[in-house]
Amino acid sequence: MKSYKFKINGNEYNVDINSVEGNMAAVTVNGTPYQVELENAPAAAPVQVAPASAPVAAAPAPAPAAAPKPAASGAGKAVTSPLPGVIIAVKVNVGDSVKAGQEVAVLEAMKMENSIEATHDGTVTAIHVSKGDSVLEGAAVVTIG
Repeated sequence: MKSYKFKINGNEYNVDINSVEGNMAAVTVNGTPYQVELENAPAAAPVQVAPASAPVAAAPAPAPAAAPKPAASGAGKAVTSPLPGVIIAVKVNVGDSVKAGQEVAVLEAMKMENSIEATHDGTVTAIHVSKGDSVLEGAAVVTIG
C-alpha cells in the first residue's frame, strides 16, 4: 500500500493506494474506501502495491501520523454525508444520546445549508469530521451505536 498526504483548499486528505488493476484503482481517502476509474491508465500489466511490511529500497522517511479525530469506541452505524460539501457545524458530541431524525451536523453544498440527521436512535460513539472539513458524498460524519 502506498500512502500520500494531500492538502486541498486547506483541508488535509490521507490517501492510501491499495491496488491498481488496468484502469481501476482501489484507494482509501481518510479511512473511506473508493474504487477509482483512471482515465489515462497505462496499458501495462496489473500493478500490485507492495505491503507496508515489504522492504523498499531508498524509501523516503514516513510522514508523521495525523492527529487522531475526537472519538470514543467508534462502534455502531455511520451517518454519512448525502452529497459533497463543507461541514459548517457539528451539533453533537461523543456520548450524546440522539433520536432518529435529530440534526447531527450541517453541511454547506452548492451555497445551501443541508441538515444531516441521525438515521436511528442511539448514542454518538464517534465524530469523524470537524467544522470546516470538506467531505465527499458517502463520507462518515458521525457513528451512532
